[in-house]
Amino acid sequence: FERLCLEAFQSGLSWITILRRREGFRTAFAGFSIAAVARFTPDDAARLLADEGIIRNRAKIDATLANARVLAGWPAGGLDELIWSYAPERKGRPVPKTLADVPAVTDESTALSKELKKRGLRFIGPTTAYALMQACGLVDDHLDGCVARRA
Repeated sequence: FERLCLEAFQSGLSWITILRRREGFRTAFAGFSIAAVARFTPDDAARLLADEGIIRNRAKIDATLANARVLAGWPAGGLDELIWSYAPERKGRPVPKTLADVPAVTDESTALSKELKKRGLRFIGPTTAYALMQACGLVDDHLDGCVARRA
């Protein structure tokens, strides 16, 4: 849930902007506890809009609260299971040689985005879904020769 939220907040911004505010996000959103965030009230939304420790974007805040309310009704681990069910096959996937070879969207991220939206989640388009897949380790887009590249 934290990664889903942070990817949505990152949309249109640099990742370093989000990383610098990560602790602020964790504090503001109750450690990204789905149950806790699902109980946030309009007063909490107003508090978040005034919180300088996070990105104060009404649409992104509203989506985070709405997503928590949807996910609160899911079984434990349901979001993780759903996301991982869209992991592409690792074999046969070309290793990127340059940053231009790293996709922003894939068939899998488009399908994941559609499924999440169908289930009521907001602010999760195909590009955000792909960034989520990268952050969660579903895809390895480290360039060929990078020390972080998996064998």
